[in-house]
Amino acid sequence: MDTLLLDRNENQYGPAPACYKVLREANLEQLSLYSRAYAAGKKSDLSERLSHDLGIPERSVLLSYGSEDMLKQVVHCYLHAGQTILLPRQSWWYYQAVAKEVLGREAHYPMHERNGSFTYDLDEILTLYRQHKPQVILIASPNNPTGNSIAPETLNAIIEECNEAVVVLDEAYAGFNDTDNAHLATLLATRTRLVILRTFSKYFALAGLRIGYACVGDGLEQLVSFSARYLGYNQLSEKIALAALDDPDYYLDITRRMKADKRMYLREFGAMEGFTPFASDANFILVRYPRSQRQPLKAGLQERGIVVKFLDDPGLEDCIRITIGTQEQNARVMAAFKEVAEEVLGVRIHSSSGPDEK
Repeated sequence: MDTLLLDRNENQYGPAPACYKVLREANLEQLSLYSRAYAAGKKSDLSERLSHDLGIPERSVLLSYGSEDMLKQVVHCYLHAGQTILLPRQSWWYYQAVAKEVLGREAHYPMHERNGSFTYDLDEILTLYRQHKPQVILIASPNNPTGNSIAPETLNAIIEECNEAVVVLDEAYAGFNDTDNAHLATLLATRTRLVILRTFSKYFALAGLRIGYACVGDGLEQLVSFSARYLGYNQLSEKIALAALDDPDYYLDITRRMKADKRMYLREFGAMEGFTPFASDANFILVRYPRSQRQPLKAGLQERGIVVKFLDDPGLEDCIRITIGTQEQNARVMAAFKEVAEEVLGVRIHSSSGPDEK
């Protein structure tokens, strides 16, 4: 039995077919020669395309080796030893790791569980900002592993009130719930100390190529200089990213399937006693399970070739994060959970409600 690795939020559908065509037709220029884009007054064809698609100046688009690389650049640029970064408590472990690299101090705000999802508490974040006076504030939307997005009015209030900090909005999982990018140009037009992180790893299924970028406000010239690469970027990776951008229908179809399967997970886990699924805007779903059953549940899933993420984050020690795979994979995952729940854990499963919406 093949093992399903659904613990790292990779897009199991793979990239658009045109991406493979670029690989097959790779040429000497893409492999052997440096880019001459800077001589033409731009960073690359990819940054130029993103500028056009997003409605922002090309100079405001900074390319990187995945959004992980750009996050590192931002933190190393603006956070120094003894200074404070304000972070979500339940989120990607790397946020804390990169702060430690520069000997930064951390202040944490929690996600709050409300009405079947998680949410940001504006008053709490503003109170922590006034108390700690952080140099950098990090917001993830959707947040990993809770899957919730920040409300536009909450984000605007944070940026408005916390105007002495560099605000980093990590949108690594953008696209899975909504492909409208109009907010990027709107935010950057008036928010000069804002960085919005994006990646081709998740929605576009190109994690192995490590292509990321940031959209930055006019007040971050230091970061623009810090990230400059005179000899250019990976030209082959950029060509593949451009091919992905040229096939929006392919990715919209994948998103439609993922949304149907997220509804399936919500319905099926909701029918299992002791299990609580949470709504998600990303390509994963968070599920709370009976904490005392962690080891038998994990072992039972592994015996059936299912690997998911058992969390240790504060407040989420009794939760699992499941990457949304293909529809065939998701059906197998759900069948395995039901089998382990009934046969190993002795959990009662109720009849689930009606069919999925189309």
